[in-house]
Amino acid sequence: MSSLWIKNARVIDPASQRDAIGDLFVADGKFVDSLSGATKKRAKLIDAQGLVACPGLIDVHVHFREPGQTHKETIGTGSRAAAAGGFTTVVCMPNTAPVADNPGTIQLMNDVIRRDAVIRVHPTGCITVGMKGDSLAPIGSLKRAGVVAITDDGDCVQSNDLMRRAVEYAKMFDLPVMDHCQDQSMTQGAVMNEGVMSTRLGLRGWPNAAEDLIVARNVILSEYTGAHIHLQHISSRFSVDIIRRAKQRGARITAEATPHHIALTDDLLATYDTHFKMNPPLRTEVDRQALIAGLRDGTLDIIATDHAPHTDYEKDKEFDYAPNGIIGLETALPVTLDILVRKNKFKLPFVIDLMTRRPARLINLPGGTLALGAEADICIFDPAEKWLYDAKVGFSKSSNSPWSGQTLTGRVKTTIVGGRIVFSGGRII
Repeated sequence: MSSLWIKNARVIDPASQRDAIGDLFVADGKFVDSLSGATKKRAKLIDAQGLVACPGLIDVHVHFREPGQTHKETIGTGSRAAAAGGFTTVVCMPNTAPVADNPGTIQLMNDVIRRDAVIRVHPTGCITVGMKGDSLAPIGSLKRAGVVAITDDGDCVQSNDLMRRAVEYAKMFDLPVMDHCQDQSMTQGAVMNEGVMSTRLGLRGWPNAAEDLIVARNVILSEYTGAHIHLQHISSRFSVDIIRRAKQRGARITAEATPHHIALTDDLLATYDTHFKMNPPLRTEVDRQALIAGLRDGTLDIIATDHAPHTDYEKDKEFDYAPNGIIGLETALPVTLDILVRKNKFKLPFVIDLMTRRPARLINLPGGTLALGAEADICIFDPAEKWLYDAKVGFSKSSNSPWSGQTLTGRVKTTIVGGRIVFSGGRII
């Protein structure tokens, strides 16, 4: 493996609180203190003047659709979209076809990952058999097969007793439980946030309470059992308040916000554009500001994309019938920088922390650091470059993005995984 010398970068490493102009050296896929004079001459040189070099981004919430839904995305195409977005590690949700509720499906996924992925891809396993919410999946066997967490994302376990048993078992195996918080009895037929806009459009509304009730349930179960429960794609201001108070009591609760929920509101659905339809739905400006405040004070721990590809013909339907979800890997960094750094004056190292060290620690993964001896996973980006995003020429197999056709600020230039350049100059290497 060739050596790398990245020079003149603004090096930001939240794990070591490093933020200074400097160089990074890589040998045999790991960070080293320096290279010999002879090795420097042979090393691949990247002049990163004016650019930021940080740990490779980590996303603990993506849908790569394989097996069974490869018309939307594959592990190969999804990993390429992730690399183009600066991500070096992602965690895949188990709502595939078949769902990942057994070791055989996990083995299949890991075989495909080894063959096709250009970055590090980790599978999760289901909480319940078939994601039907009736009986527990074999959590111990899933852990031995290589899952890094369990979740029924896409569905929510409605039985409080079954969820209690799930988190107790997961705690035994040191697995985080990731939960999609939705009381389904309150969302039957709902397609957007319940409020003024849903009334104006004549669409069935989805109340904040459908999320808030399950968030409160999970807080209670975490405090009751001592298990780590991670709350996915929080969208409600009331949920943020519940989580904040739970953390003040020391509950083992973590939570994420998505770029789209901190950037967009339900007002954008006025034209019935299905590229703004997602689960949980876009909510109000008050909710959006509450999410930003939650990220600022640590109530919300990380940014995660919930990258959810769908084909054009699936999204090109009446609003009621189009599927929920958008792609987000290639736009996550510029959107997050725009909302948090430029518009809300967050410090850049803090935002990088939300997308690197914190998600790695949350899911017990290596990475998220530029420490000597660590695997050399690196994202190099220009925080000021403006560029036109066209989802149809992106790396994902689908193009269902609300940002397609818009000019974004902040662009990934190079992505490096284990010392190997996987994305540079706008193309996969």
